[in-house]
Amino acid sequence: MPPTNRRGLLFGAAAVSTGALLTACTSNEPRNATPATNNVPAADDKPGTPVTIGFAGPQADHGWLNAINQNAEERAKKYSDVTLEITEGSNDTATQIGQIQTLINKKVDVLVILPADGKALTQIGLQAMRAGIPVINLDRVFGSPQAYRCWIGGDNYGMGLNAGRYIGEQLKDKPNATVVELAGLDNLELTKQRTQGFDDALKNYPNIRKVARQAAEFTVESGQAKMAQLLQAQQRFDALWNHDDDQGVGALRAIQQAGRDDFLMVGGAGATSAMDAIKADNSVLKATVLYPPTMAASAIDLARALGQKKGVSGMSELEIPASITLYSAVVTKENVDQYLPTGFS
Repeated sequence: MPPTNRRGLLFGAAAVSTGALLTACTSNEPRNATPATNNVPAADDKPGTPVTIGFAGPQADHGWLNAINQNAEERAKKYSDVTLEITEGSNDTATQIGQIQTLINKKVDVLVILPADGKALTQIGLQAMRAGIPVINLDRVFGSPQAYRCWIGGDNYGMGLNAGRYIGEQLKDKPNATVVELAGLDNLELTKQRTQGFDDALKNYPNIRKVARQAAEFTVESGQAKMAQLLQAQQRFDALWNHDDDQGVGALRAIQQAGRDDFLMVGGAGATSAMDAIKADNSVLKATVLYPPTMAASAIDLARALGQKKGVSGMSELEIPASITLYSAVVTKENVDQYLPTGFS
C-alpha cells in the first residue's frame, strides 16, 4: 500500500488478478514458452526445483494487509515445490528486522518482504542480498535498489489519476462542478501521491474545482468522523474521492446519517464491501480504484521463478523483471463482477 517508486513495467491488465498480471506460473495449463535467446525455460505450473520462500510483512491490522498475507499463503499452496516460511508480521521496525534475520539464518532460497517502513528496513534487505538470498520487495520500496532483486507493487499516483479521470468524465458537462477529497494519513508519501494524481487529472477538466480536502487515518472511525466534518462544511458538492475503502465504510455511514445523496463517491483499494455496494447501486458509491493485494500472489510467482532460475512466460528476457507496477483499474457497476474475486474484507 505505502510508497512505491513507480518505476518499471506497467501491465495494463494487472489489476484483474495475478493470473492476468503475470503469465509466469499462473496458467491452469502447462506453458512451454522459452526466452528468445536460449533454451532456458520460463516458469510454469509443472513441479520443479524445490524452493523455500521466506515471507515477511507488517501486522495485518488493515483489510488490505490481511489480504496480502492470504494471497501469499494461498498462492504458495498451489505449488508442490514451494515451501513458505511466513512470519507473524509486525509494525515495529526492530521486530520485523528480527523476523527477517531469522529467515536469513534459516537460509531460505528467496525472500519476499513487504516492509513496515521501506527506508528503515533497507539494511536488512541489503544484508539478505549480500548473503546470496534474492529479495522480492513488495510494494513499500526499500531506500536502495541494491536491497532487492525485483520490486512489485501498486501505483498510488495512478489511483488518484484514474479516480480523477472517472470523476472528470462523469462531470465534464456540468458547469461549475465541485469535488471534495477524503485522503489518508498525510504523513505517508502514498497519500501525497494519490492526491497529486487526483489533482493532475482534474487539470484536464476546467469546469471542475476541488473545494475541500480532509485527511483521515485509513480506519472506519476516522472515515466517519472526517466525512461528517466535510459534509458539515460543504453543503453542496458533486463528487467525493475517498482514498481508502476501509475508511470509506465510515464515510458512507456519515453520508447516510446526514441524509445526503446529491453527489457521487469514488473509493480506493478494492474492498469487497465497496464492490458489493457498487453492484447494489443503492448508495452514492459508484466506483472504486484498485490497489490489488493480489500483488502478494504474484510476488510468490516471481520468487518461485527466481529460485528455479527461470524467466517469465510470455517475455523474451532470461530473467524476471527488475520492477513491476500494477495498474489501478476503475471498478464500476458495469465491470464489478469481473473484479469481485479480487476483493478483500
